[in-house]
Amino acid sequence: MTALIRVALDVPLPQLFDYRCSDAAAVVGARVVVPFGSRRLVGLIVERPQHSDVADARLKAAQRVLDPEPLLDHDILRLLHFAAGYYVHPLGAVVMTALPVALRRVTGRDTRPRGWMLSTEGQGVTAGQLPPRARTQRRLLELLQTASPLAHAEAAASPALRSALRAFREAGWVLECAVAHAPGLPPAGGTVAVAGPALTAEQCAAVEATIASFGRFQPLLLRGLTGSGKTEVYLHAAAAALEQGLQVLLLVPEIALTPQLEALVRARFPGVELVTLHSNLAEGERAQRWQAARSGRARIVLGTRLSVFVPLPQLGLIVVDEEHDSSFKQAEGFRYSARDLAVVRASQRAIPVLLGSATPSLESWRNATEGRYRLLELRQRIHAALPRIGCIDLRRQQAEDGLSPALLGALRERVAAGEQSLVFINRRGYAPVITCGSCGWLSDCPRCSARLVLHLREGRLRCHHCGHERAVPAACPECGDADLKPLGQGTQRVEAALVRLLPQARILRIDRDSTRGREAWSQMRERIQARDVDILVGTQILAKGHDFPHLNLVGILNADAMLYSSDFRAAERLYALLTQVAGRAGRGASRGEVLVQTQFPDHPLYQALQAQDFAAYAQVLLEERRSAGFPPFMHQALLRAEAAKLDTALGFLAEAARAAVPHAAGVTLYDPVPAGMMRRAGRERAQLLVQCASRARLREFLGHWQQALAGRSTRVRWSLDVDPLDF
Repeated sequence: MTALIRVALDVPLPQLFDYRCSDAAAVVGARVVVPFGSRRLVGLIVERPQHSDVADARLKAAQRVLDPEPLLDHDILRLLHFAAGYYVHPLGAVVMTALPVALRRVTGRDTRPRGWMLSTEGQGVTAGQLPPRARTQRRLLELLQTASPLAHAEAAASPALRSALRAFREAGWVLECAVAHAPGLPPAGGTVAVAGPALTAEQCAAVEATIASFGRFQPLLLRGLTGSGKTEVYLHAAAAALEQGLQVLLLVPEIALTPQLEALVRARFPGVELVTLHSNLAEGERAQRWQAARSGRARIVLGTRLSVFVPLPQLGLIVVDEEHDSSFKQAEGFRYSARDLAVVRASQRAIPVLLGSATPSLESWRNATEGRYRLLELRQRIHAALPRIGCIDLRRQQAEDGLSPALLGALRERVAAGEQSLVFINRRGYAPVITCGSCGWLSDCPRCSARLVLHLREGRLRCHHCGHERAVPAACPECGDADLKPLGQGTQRVEAALVRLLPQARILRIDRDSTRGREAWSQMRERIQARDVDILVGTQILAKGHDFPHLNLVGILNADAMLYSSDFRAAERLYALLTQVAGRAGRGASRGEVLVQTQFPDHPLYQALQAQDFAAYAQVLLEERRSAGFPPFMHQALLRAEAAKLDTALGFLAEAARAAVPHAAGVTLYDPVPAGMMRRAGRERAQLLVQCASRARLREFLGHWQQALAGRSTRVRWSLDVDPLDF
């Protein structure tokens, strides 16, 4: 009997598509291959309707159902429906975003986790047939006999096991197969965690509050000073959840933080399956880990932004580390906030969500101080005092290559004492721009409203926005003068200056350029831990999540740059960044010191930083936002447009503003303006801001506005960004 299915497809249209389906076993949440125009696409069944608005003669037939059971369960589909509505993005694109890329391909191949089982010939092999010294082969045979099929990850746990497996494959003793696991549970009455360090009274209170929230929705904001032991609170709360047979989702903002945290979690939970999910994984590997989480076999999922959509049938606790971090907001396409959706998912699932940060976002802080979130605080560092924070007045000292005499003197003292230091400058490359002293030419990017950054060692000028690059010119392209000069400092220039000024110091630069290799960052961490480095020069890669016990001095360069920003969030972001960087100092036996080079030592932000009183400064910022009518007291959305010419983009936005007027009661529409970066990758960009005091009213307006905009100018790419973070 032919039935109807309603399918979500990854196409830029705000609708679902009906098909006839002869497979009676087709279920909601399963993938299906369907014809779409001249193509075949993989979609997801989201409904089994009784009737369709499409005439029977026009209904096409689905070609193949790929899954006998739902890949996305009811909970995830409900979250995705909410996300599509809230962020005003096509449901099909949202639904397919939640699936790993390997599961979106029209292959129909088996993407269940893979493993190994004994072949017919291998089943007849005994340990006595193996060489006496082949202990690893004997162990592998035992594993295959007792745990067949053996998952890939278990069979490749060590080089010796991999070698033994290779020998078995060559002998024809093993076959590759799919691994189907029932949802796993920890051993009844068993302990799933290795004991960690003793908790302080504040940590105990935070853990107890989290555990008391199991089984009901409760957002908890854990504000803890850097080095106060927030991670231990996460691990103890996770252990309690695992003891109760629950799964744990731990979200982190950046891939750079994942390896160190993964090692810590694995050490604490050696008998619990953990999977990590991030964009550096190969397609097949990501799909297998995703399936392990969906099946319930993986009890802990540690991942970045997209992991908020991973199906977890026994999810009992969500943790969001560094909840203030802007990396949780997707910047292109489906512009969702993983932190905010984590709270929504916890609400829908009726479980607690633990948000942790030393400097919470003002949105979360307001929710906590007004009682919508429960506030938990860690006010004391573990076995260490807070660092001393001071400012170096650059009006009184001449800096050489960005380094003041006072900072250089402090670095010399730390090197002589055998201690480590960090020089922080949030700008990679050698210099932000080169210029001609004769005619004023600047190294502009031809495709962006930005400068080409000098990378001196490679002899290249690079745009950090679109990737355009060129060789450093031998002379000025405008006037021919060969005297081209670098302006400003980046990590490469600071590194070169330190090598020249402190020749006795061992210096290591850590930025996106130096950590590109697969193992580069882990090898650098090992060098730091082994005290094979005296001075680190780095960007915000080093700002958070790292614990270097011998690092006792942090020098901060070029902090003033963010004070000139027109972004109303600049002060909040700068305070958070400087607090995180300062928190790297003095995490061992010695008290740390932080020196901020600035032209404005009396600025309220630097005064608040030295006082290390987040609550007081957050209240000042909230009052400023209230007076100005900015979030979190207003709710915003940004209509972004880009086209070959700026006038085309602005014209589209003006037309969009006129289309919004009939629906805009209670909503403020601002004039269309060029974007902060007007040109990027050869496209001209503009934007139109709307805001409203009522979130519900804004959502209603955006729904009408999206319908009014559908099908307009094909010369313009446009998108709606709800709760924008960047302008």
